[in-house]
Amino acid sequence: MNSKILAEAVQEYLHKNQNADANDIALAKSPFECISAAQLAGQIQARKKAEKKLPTWFNTKGVYFPSPLSIEQTSSEITAAYKAKLARGASLIDLTGGFGVDAYYFSKKVAQVVHCEIDPSLSEIAKYNGGVLDTQNIEFKNKDGIEHVKTGSAVFDTIYVDPARRAEKGKVFMLKDCTPDIAGNLIELLNKTTRIIIKTAPLLDLSAGLAELQHVSQIHIVSIKNECKELLWIIDKDYTGDVEIIATTLNEHEKCLMINKSNQNTTVIFTNEFTTGDYLYEPDAALLKSGAFNFIGQHYQLKKLHPQTQLYVSKSVNDSFPGRIFRIEEMLTTTELKKRKTLKGNVIVRNYPAKAEELVKKYKIKPSALQFLIFTKISNGDNIILVGSIKQYY
Repeated sequence: MNSKILAEAVQEYLHKNQNADANDIALAKSPFECISAAQLAGQIQARKKAEKKLPTWFNTKGVYFPSPLSIEQTSSEITAAYKAKLARGASLIDLTGGFGVDAYYFSKKVAQVVHCEIDPSLSEIAKYNGGVLDTQNIEFKNKDGIEHVKTGSAVFDTIYVDPARRAEKGKVFMLKDCTPDIAGNLIELLNKTTRIIIKTAPLLDLSAGLAELQHVSQIHIVSIKNECKELLWIIDKDYTGDVEIIATTLNEHEKCLMINKSNQNTTVIFTNEFTTGDYLYEPDAALLKSGAFNFIGQHYQLKKLHPQTQLYVSKSVNDSFPGRIFRIEEMLTTTELKKRKTLKGNVIVRNYPAKAEELVKKYKIKPSALQFLIFTKISNGDNIILVGSIKQYY
Protein backbone atom coordinates (compact mmCIF):
# COMPACT_ATOMS: atom_id res chain seq x y z
CA MET A 1 0.00 0.00 0.00
CA ASN A 2 1.50 3.30 -1.11
CA SER A 3 0.07 5.86 1.32
CA LYS A 4 1.16 8.74 -0.94
CA ILE A 5 -1.75 7.82 -3.22
CA LEU A 6 -4.03 9.14 -0.47
CA ALA A 7 -2.71 12.70 -0.84
CA GLU A 8 -5.44 15.16 -1.80
CA ALA A 9 -3.80 16.12 -5.09
CA VAL A 10 -3.47 12.47 -6.13
CA GLN A 11 -7.06 11.69 -5.18
CA GLU A 12 -8.22 14.68 -7.24
CA TYR A 13 -6.17 13.40 -10.17
CA LEU A 14 -7.73 9.92 -9.89
CA HIS A 15 -11.23 11.38 -9.69
CA LYS A 16 -10.60 13.62 -12.69
CA ASN A 17 -9.21 10.72 -14.75
CA GLN A 18 -11.55 7.97 -13.58
CA ASN A 19 -12.95 7.58 -17.10
CA ALA A 20 -9.56 7.79 -18.84
CA ASP A 21 -7.94 4.81 -20.54
CA ALA A 22 -5.86 3.11 -17.84
CA ASN A 23 -3.41 1.86 -20.49
CA ASP A 24 -2.70 5.44 -21.55
CA ILE A 25 -2.12 6.39 -17.91
CA ALA A 26 0.25 3.44 -17.43
CA LEU A 27 2.34 4.39 -20.49
CA ALA A 28 2.56 8.09 -19.62
CA LYS A 29 4.94 9.66 -17.11
CA SER A 30 3.55 9.88 -13.59
CA PRO A 31 2.94 13.47 -12.47
CA PHE A 32 3.72 12.53 -8.85
CA GLU A 33 6.94 11.61 -7.13
CA CYS A 34 7.06 8.20 -5.42
CA ILE A 35 3.94 7.06 -7.30
CA SER A 36 4.44 5.08 -10.49
CA ALA A 37 2.28 5.38 -13.58
CA ALA A 38 1.40 1.70 -13.11
CA GLN A 39 0.08 2.40 -9.59
CA LEU A 40 -2.08 5.26 -10.87
CA ALA A 41 -3.40 3.07 -13.68
CA GLY A 42 -4.14 0.27 -11.19
CA GLN A 43 -6.19 2.60 -9.00
CA ILE A 44 -8.19 3.79 -12.01
CA GLN A 45 -8.80 0.24 -13.26
CA ALA A 46 -9.89 -0.92 -9.81
CA ARG A 47 -12.21 2.06 -9.39
CA LYS A 48 -13.89 1.29 -12.72
CA LYS A 49 -14.47 -2.32 -11.68
CA ALA A 50 -15.88 -1.17 -8.33
CA GLU A 51 -18.29 1.45 -9.67
CA LYS A 52 -21.30 -0.86 -10.01
CA LYS A 53 -20.07 -3.82 -7.98
CA LEU A 54 -19.04 -1.84 -4.88
CA PRO A 55 -20.85 1.52 -4.95
CA THR A 56 -20.19 2.20 -1.24
CA TRP A 57 -16.43 1.99 -1.76
CA PHE A 58 -16.54 3.80 -5.11
CA ASN A 59 -18.54 6.72 -3.71
CA THR A 60 -16.60 7.11 -0.44
CA LYS A 61 -13.87 9.71 -0.48
CA GLY A 62 -10.41 8.49 0.50
CA VAL A 63 -10.88 4.76 -0.19
CA TYR A 64 -7.69 2.98 -1.25
CA PHE A 65 -8.20 0.33 -3.91
CA PRO A 66 -6.22 -2.90 -4.24
CA SER A 67 -5.24 -4.53 -7.54
CA PRO A 68 -8.01 -4.84 -10.16
CA LEU A 69 -7.80 -8.64 -9.72
CA SER A 70 -8.73 -8.30 -6.05
CA ILE A 71 -11.82 -6.33 -7.04
CA GLU A 72 -12.78 -9.04 -9.54
CA GLN A 73 -12.40 -11.75 -6.91
CA THR A 74 -14.31 -10.02 -4.11
CA SER A 75 -18.02 -10.38 -3.43
CA SER A 76 -20.37 -7.74 -4.75
CA GLU A 77 -22.22 -5.64 -2.19
CA ILE A 78 -25.48 -7.32 -3.19
CA THR A 79 -24.23 -10.84 -2.49
CA ALA A 80 -22.33 -9.75 0.63
CA ALA A 81 -25.52 -8.31 2.11
CA TYR A 82 -27.32 -11.59 1.38
CA LYS A 83 -24.58 -13.63 3.07
CA ALA A 84 -24.74 -11.44 6.17
CA LYS A 85 -28.28 -12.71 6.79
CA LEU A 86 -26.92 -16.24 7.12
CA ALA A 87 -24.53 -15.47 9.97
CA ARG A 88 -25.44 -16.78 13.42
CA GLY A 89 -24.65 -15.36 16.85
CA ALA A 90 -22.58 -12.41 18.07
CA SER A 91 -19.10 -13.29 16.79
CA LEU A 92 -17.76 -14.19 13.35
CA ILE A 93 -14.36 -14.74 11.81
CA ASP A 94 -13.68 -14.32 8.09
CA LEU A 95 -10.77 -16.67 7.37
CA THR A 96 -10.02 -15.23 3.91
CA GLY A 97 -10.93 -11.58 4.36
CA GLY A 98 -9.48 -10.11 1.16
CA PHE A 99 -10.64 -6.57 0.38
CA GLY A 100 -13.09 -6.75 3.27
CA VAL A 101 -16.47 -6.46 1.57
CA ASP A 102 -17.97 -9.54 3.22
CA ALA A 103 -16.56 -8.58 6.63
CA TYR A 104 -18.05 -5.09 6.28
CA TYR A 105 -21.55 -6.50 5.70
CA PHE A 106 -21.16 -9.15 8.40
CA SER A 107 -20.28 -6.33 10.80
CA LYS A 108 -23.71 -4.83 10.23
CA LYS A 109 -25.34 -8.04 11.54
CA VAL A 110 -22.79 -9.44 13.99
CA ALA A 111 -21.46 -7.66 17.11
CA GLN A 112 -17.79 -8.65 16.65
CA VAL A 113 -16.03 -9.62 13.39
CA VAL A 114 -12.44 -10.75 12.89
CA HIS A 115 -10.95 -10.24 9.40
CA CYS A 116 -7.98 -12.51 8.62
CA GLU A 117 -5.95 -11.93 5.47
CA ILE A 118 -2.62 -13.62 4.80
CA ASP A 119 -1.46 -11.05 2.22
CA PRO A 120 0.15 -8.14 4.16
CA SER A 121 -0.69 -5.46 1.59
CA LEU A 122 -4.32 -6.51 1.21
CA SER A 123 -4.71 -6.76 4.99
CA GLU A 124 -3.34 -3.23 5.38
CA ILE A 125 -5.69 -1.89 2.68
CA ALA A 126 -8.74 -3.56 4.25
CA LYS A 127 -7.84 -2.19 7.68
CA TYR A 128 -7.31 1.33 6.34
CA ASN A 129 -10.62 1.30 4.43
CA GLY A 130 -12.36 -0.03 7.53
CA GLY A 131 -11.43 3.22 9.20
CA VAL A 132 -12.57 5.29 6.23
CA LEU A 133 -15.93 3.49 6.30
CA ASP A 134 -16.14 3.96 10.07
CA THR A 135 -16.44 0.29 10.99
CA GLN A 136 -16.00 0.00 14.75
CA ASN A 137 -16.46 -3.74 15.28
CA ILE A 138 -13.99 -5.38 12.87
CA GLU A 139 -10.59 -6.55 14.10
CA PHE A 140 -8.07 -6.89 11.26
CA LYS A 141 -5.35 -9.52 11.47
CA ASN A 142 -2.57 -10.20 8.93
CA LYS A 143 -2.68 -13.94 9.55
CA ASP A 144 -3.50 -17.30 8.02
CA GLY A 145 -7.13 -17.62 9.11
CA ILE A 146 -7.14 -21.41 9.36
CA GLU A 147 -4.04 -21.49 11.56
CA HIS A 148 -5.35 -18.61 13.69
CA VAL A 149 -8.50 -20.57 14.50
CA LYS A 150 -6.77 -23.93 14.96
CA THR A 151 -4.01 -22.66 17.26
CA GLY A 152 -6.00 -20.03 19.16
CA SER A 153 -8.35 -20.48 22.08
CA ALA A 154 -11.15 -18.24 20.74
CA VAL A 155 -14.52 -19.74 19.82
CA PHE A 156 -16.76 -18.08 17.22
CA ASP A 157 -20.48 -18.34 16.58
CA THR A 158 -19.86 -18.34 12.80
CA ILE A 159 -16.83 -19.04 10.64
CA TYR A 160 -16.88 -17.72 7.07
CA VAL A 161 -14.44 -18.74 4.35
CA ASP A 162 -14.06 -18.09 0.63
CA PRO A 163 -11.47 -20.63 -0.56
CA ALA A 164 -9.63 -19.83 -3.79
CA ARG A 165 -9.39 -22.36 -6.58
CA ARG A 166 -5.81 -23.25 -7.44
CA ALA A 167 -4.79 -21.73 -10.77
CA GLU A 168 -3.73 -25.01 -12.36
CA LYS A 169 -7.19 -26.53 -12.00
CA GLY A 170 -9.70 -26.41 -14.85
CA LYS A 171 -13.40 -25.64 -14.85
CA VAL A 172 -14.34 -28.82 -12.99
CA PHE A 173 -12.97 -28.72 -9.47
CA MET A 174 -13.45 -30.01 -5.95
CA LEU A 175 -13.03 -28.33 -2.59
CA LYS A 176 -9.77 -30.21 -2.06
CA ASP A 177 -8.49 -28.30 -5.11
CA CYS A 178 -8.93 -25.00 -3.24
CA THR A 179 -6.89 -23.03 -0.76
CA PRO A 180 -7.41 -23.18 2.17
CA ASP A 181 -8.44 -26.83 2.35
CA ILE A 182 -11.74 -26.60 4.19
CA ALA A 183 -12.76 -30.24 3.80
CA GLY A 184 -9.46 -31.38 5.31
CA ASN A 185 -9.78 -29.00 8.27
CA LEU A 186 -13.53 -29.25 8.79
CA ILE A 187 -13.52 -31.26 12.02
CA GLU A 188 -11.00 -28.94 13.70
CA LEU A 189 -12.96 -25.85 12.60
CA LEU A 190 -16.21 -27.29 13.98
CA ASN A 191 -14.47 -27.57 17.36
CA LYS A 192 -14.35 -23.74 17.37
CA THR A 193 -17.83 -22.93 16.04
CA THR A 194 -21.36 -24.19 15.52
CA ARG A 195 -21.82 -22.75 11.99
CA ILE A 196 -19.51 -22.53 8.97
CA ILE A 197 -20.43 -20.66 5.80
CA ILE A 198 -18.38 -21.60 2.74
CA LYS A 199 -18.55 -19.57 -0.44
CA THR A 200 -17.59 -21.34 -3.66
CA ALA A 201 -17.79 -20.58 -7.36
CA PRO A 202 -21.03 -21.81 -9.00
CA LEU A 203 -19.04 -24.28 -11.12
CA LEU A 204 -18.71 -26.61 -8.13
CA ASP A 205 -21.02 -29.60 -8.59
CA LEU A 206 -23.53 -29.91 -5.76
CA SER A 207 -23.13 -33.67 -5.43
CA ALA A 208 -19.33 -33.38 -5.42
CA GLY A 209 -19.46 -30.75 -2.68
CA LEU A 210 -21.80 -32.85 -0.56
CA ALA A 211 -19.49 -35.85 -0.98
CA GLU A 212 -16.58 -33.85 0.47
CA LEU A 213 -18.40 -32.07 3.29
CA GLN A 214 -20.25 -33.18 6.41
CA HIS A 215 -23.19 -31.67 8.32
CA VAL A 216 -24.43 -29.53 5.40
CA SER A 217 -27.82 -28.11 6.34
CA GLN A 218 -28.34 -25.73 3.41
CA ILE A 219 -26.92 -24.83 0.00
CA HIS A 220 -27.77 -21.35 -1.26
CA ILE A 221 -27.48 -20.85 -5.02
CA VAL A 222 -27.28 -17.10 -5.62
CA SER A 223 -27.78 -15.44 -9.00
CA ILE A 224 -28.11 -11.91 -10.36
CA LYS A 225 -29.74 -11.24 -13.73
CA ASN A 226 -29.79 -14.93 -14.65
CA GLU A 227 -26.10 -15.47 -13.87
CA CYS A 228 -25.05 -17.70 -10.98
CA LYS A 229 -22.64 -15.75 -8.81
CA GLU A 230 -21.85 -18.07 -5.93
CA LEU A 231 -22.78 -21.13 -3.92
CA LEU A 232 -23.05 -20.82 -0.15
CA TRP A 233 -22.68 -24.01 1.86
CA ILE A 234 -24.09 -23.84 5.41
CA ILE A 235 -22.53 -26.36 7.76
CA ASP A 236 -24.14 -26.66 11.20
CA LYS A 237 -22.37 -28.67 13.86
CA ASP A 238 -23.85 -32.15 14.34
CA TYR A 239 -26.55 -31.57 11.68
CA THR A 240 -27.67 -34.84 10.04
CA GLY A 241 -31.02 -34.00 8.43
CA ASP A 242 -32.09 -33.41 4.85
CA VAL A 243 -30.19 -30.77 2.88
CA GLU A 244 -32.26 -27.75 1.91
CA ILE A 245 -31.35 -26.21 -1.44
CA ILE A 246 -32.30 -22.54 -1.70
CA ALA A 247 -32.19 -20.98 -5.18
CA THR A 248 -32.16 -17.19 -4.77
CA THR A 249 -32.31 -14.44 -7.38
CA LEU A 250 -31.16 -10.97 -6.29
CA ASN A 251 -32.69 -8.56 -8.75
CA GLU A 252 -35.18 -5.75 -8.21
CA HIS A 253 -37.12 -8.16 -6.01
CA GLU A 254 -35.49 -11.05 -4.19
CA LYS A 255 -37.08 -14.39 -5.09
CA CYS A 256 -36.37 -17.77 -3.52
CA LEU A 257 -37.28 -21.37 -4.19
CA MET A 258 -36.63 -23.79 -1.32
CA ILE A 259 -36.14 -27.45 -2.19
CA ASN A 260 -35.51 -30.38 0.12
CA LYS A 261 -32.89 -32.48 -1.61
CA SER A 262 -34.86 -35.67 -0.99
CA ASN A 263 -37.86 -34.18 -2.85
CA GLN A 264 -36.11 -32.67 -5.86
CA ASN A 265 -36.97 -35.57 -8.19
CA THR A 266 -40.72 -35.46 -7.66
CA THR A 267 -43.15 -36.08 -10.53
CA VAL A 268 -44.21 -33.45 -13.07
CA ILE A 269 -46.86 -33.30 -15.79
CA PHE A 270 -45.61 -33.26 -19.40
CA THR A 271 -47.68 -31.74 -22.17
CA ASN A 272 -47.85 -31.14 -25.92
CA GLU A 273 -51.12 -29.29 -25.54
CA PHE A 274 -50.53 -25.57 -25.39
CA THR A 275 -51.49 -22.77 -27.73
CA THR A 276 -51.10 -19.11 -28.56
CA GLY A 277 -51.85 -16.92 -25.60
CA ASP A 278 -50.32 -19.41 -23.16
CA TYR A 279 -47.17 -18.53 -21.24
CA LEU A 280 -43.73 -20.12 -21.54
CA TYR A 281 -41.54 -20.20 -18.41
CA GLU A 282 -37.74 -20.33 -18.55
CA PRO A 283 -36.13 -20.90 -15.10
CA ASP A 284 -33.37 -18.64 -13.83
CA ALA A 285 -29.83 -20.04 -13.75
CA ALA A 286 -30.10 -20.52 -9.96
CA LEU A 287 -33.10 -22.82 -10.38
CA LEU A 288 -31.36 -24.77 -13.14
CA LYS A 289 -28.24 -25.21 -10.98
CA SER A 290 -30.43 -26.87 -8.32
CA GLY A 291 -31.20 -29.72 -10.73
CA ALA A 292 -34.75 -29.91 -9.35
CA PHE A 293 -36.38 -29.69 -12.76
CA ASN A 294 -39.53 -31.64 -11.90
CA PHE A 295 -39.98 -29.87 -8.57
CA ILE A 296 -39.91 -26.50 -10.35
CA GLY A 297 -42.92 -27.52 -12.44
CA GLN A 298 -44.81 -28.98 -9.51
CA HIS A 299 -44.15 -26.04 -7.17
CA TYR A 300 -45.28 -23.37 -9.64
CA GLN A 301 -48.05 -25.58 -11.11
CA LEU A 302 -46.48 -25.61 -14.57
CA LYS A 303 -46.44 -28.32 -17.22
CA LYS A 304 -43.09 -29.38 -18.68
CA LEU A 305 -42.37 -29.57 -22.40
CA HIS A 306 -39.97 -32.53 -22.40
CA PRO A 307 -37.80 -34.49 -19.89
CA GLN A 308 -34.65 -32.85 -21.30
CA THR A 309 -36.25 -29.47 -22.05
CA GLN A 310 -36.19 -27.22 -19.00
CA LEU A 311 -39.09 -25.10 -20.23
CA TYR A 312 -42.62 -25.03 -18.86
CA VAL A 313 -46.06 -23.73 -19.88
CA SER A 314 -49.09 -22.32 -18.11
CA LYS A 315 -52.33 -20.52 -18.91
CA SER A 316 -51.43 -17.71 -16.51
CA VAL A 317 -48.57 -15.50 -15.31
CA ASN A 318 -47.02 -16.09 -11.90
CA ASP A 319 -44.69 -13.17 -11.19
CA SER A 320 -43.15 -14.91 -8.17
CA PHE A 321 -41.39 -17.26 -10.61
CA PRO A 322 -37.61 -16.69 -10.71
CA GLY A 323 -36.92 -16.49 -14.43
CA ARG A 324 -38.22 -15.27 -17.76
CA ILE A 325 -41.84 -15.55 -18.84
CA PHE A 326 -42.93 -15.25 -22.48
CA ARG A 327 -46.37 -14.99 -24.01
CA ILE A 328 -46.64 -17.49 -26.86
CA GLU A 329 -47.68 -15.57 -29.98
CA GLU A 330 -47.14 -18.34 -32.57
CA MET A 331 -46.10 -21.96 -32.84
CA LEU A 332 -44.20 -23.02 -35.96
CA THR A 333 -42.83 -26.23 -37.38
CA THR A 334 -39.49 -26.27 -39.17
CA THR A 335 -41.34 -26.53 -42.49
CA GLU A 336 -43.44 -23.47 -41.69
CA LEU A 337 -40.36 -21.55 -40.59
CA LYS A 338 -38.63 -22.16 -43.92
CA LYS A 339 -41.50 -20.48 -45.75
CA ARG A 340 -41.12 -17.23 -43.81
CA LYS A 341 -39.40 -14.56 -45.90
CA THR A 342 -38.73 -12.25 -42.95
CA LEU A 343 -37.85 -13.46 -39.47
CA LYS A 344 -37.07 -11.29 -36.45
CA GLY A 345 -36.31 -12.24 -32.89
CA ASN A 346 -33.77 -13.06 -30.22
CA VAL A 347 -32.96 -16.74 -30.70
CA ILE A 348 -33.12 -19.11 -27.72
CA VAL A 349 -32.16 -22.78 -28.14
CA ARG A 350 -33.24 -25.39 -25.58
CA ASN A 351 -32.86 -29.10 -26.42
CA TYR A 352 -32.78 -28.49 -30.17
CA PRO A 353 -30.31 -30.03 -32.67
CA ALA A 354 -28.62 -26.77 -33.72
CA LYS A 355 -26.82 -23.82 -32.17
CA ALA A 356 -28.31 -20.34 -32.01
CA GLU A 357 -25.71 -18.80 -34.33
CA GLU A 358 -26.30 -21.54 -36.90
CA LEU A 359 -30.06 -20.91 -36.87
CA VAL A 360 -29.63 -17.14 -37.21
CA LYS A 361 -27.46 -17.66 -40.27
CA LYS A 362 -29.57 -20.44 -41.81
CA TYR A 363 -32.91 -18.61 -41.53
CA LYS A 364 -31.51 -15.07 -41.88
CA ILE A 365 -33.05 -14.03 -38.58
CA LYS A 366 -32.77 -10.34 -37.80
CA PRO A 367 -32.49 -9.11 -34.19
CA SER A 368 -35.50 -7.75 -32.35
CA ALA A 369 -35.77 -5.96 -29.03
CA LEU A 370 -39.10 -7.45 -28.01
CA GLN A 371 -39.67 -10.69 -29.92
CA PHE A 372 -38.08 -14.07 -29.21
CA LEU A 373 -37.77 -17.25 -31.27
CA ILE A 374 -37.49 -20.28 -28.98
CA PHE A 375 -36.24 -23.43 -30.72
CA THR A 376 -37.00 -26.48 -28.59
CA LYS A 377 -38.36 -30.03 -28.35
CA ILE A 378 -41.72 -31.11 -26.88
CA SER A 379 -42.65 -34.35 -25.13
CA ASN A 380 -43.76 -36.22 -28.26
CA GLY A 381 -40.26 -35.72 -29.68
CA ASP A 382 -41.16 -33.03 -32.22
CA ASN A 383 -38.95 -30.00 -32.74
CA ILE A 384 -40.93 -26.77 -32.53
CA ILE A 385 -40.34 -23.04 -32.79
CA LEU A 386 -42.24 -20.75 -30.44
CA VAL A 387 -42.58 -17.06 -31.22
CA GLY A 388 -42.87 -15.21 -27.93
CA SER A 389 -43.04 -11.73 -26.45
CA ILE A 390 -41.33 -11.09 -23.14
CA LYS A 391 -43.54 -10.52 -20.11
CA GLN A 392 -40.98 -10.91 -17.32
CA TYR A 393 -37.17 -10.85 -17.42
CA TYR A 394 -36.29 -11.92 -13.86
